[in-house]
Amino acid sequence: MDSTQLQQLIEPLVTALGLELVGIEFATGAGGGLLRVYIDEPEQGVGIEDCERASREISALLDVNDPIAGRYTLEVSSPGLERPLFTPAQFERYQGERAKVTVGLPLDGRRRFQGVIAAVEGDHVTIEQDGKAVSIAHANIVKAHLVPDYAALGLAPAKPGKTGGGKRGK
Repeated sequence: MDSTQLQQLIEPLVTALGLELVGIEFATGAGGGLLRVYIDEPEQGVGIEDCERASREISALLDVNDPIAGRYTLEVSSPGLERPLFTPAQFERYQGERAKVTVGLPLDGRRRFQGVIAAVEGDHVTIEQDGKAVSIAHANIVKAHLVPDYAALGLAPAKPGKTGGGKRGK
C-alpha cells in the first residue's frame, strides 16, 4: 500500500477525532519500517494526549486493515516548528515563510533549495532563493519543511550583523 492509500485510510479517522492529518511518511529499514503520522489541531495545536489518543485509534485501524506488510513502528507526532509540507495547499498556507525543499530530479544541477515560499500556482511551488525565483513541480518534491527563525522566536541568539530582517509580523 502506498502513502496515498495509507492517507486515505487514516484521514477519516483523524478527522473524526477532531484533528487534521498533516501528512504521513513511511520509511523502511533493516529493522522494519517506520510509519510517521503528523497530526495537528489548527486552533490550539496538538498535545501529547492528542498524539496518544490518535496513536491508539490509528493502531487499531491498521491492525484491522493490515495495509503494511512486515514489521513497522507507528509514530504519531505534531508537526513541530519545522513543520513538514506535503501538499500544494500547505505550501500556500505558509506562503511568505522560509522552507527547505529537496527534489528528486535536479533543477539547474541542484537537489536542495531553501528560501521563502513566494507563490503556489497549480501544482508548482516557487521558492525565492538568493534573489532568484525557482519554480518546482510539486510531483518533484521529495521532502519539504518550514525553516523557523529561531532567533525571532527567542530560541537562539541573534546572528551577528542581523537586525531582525527575517522577522515578519503576522
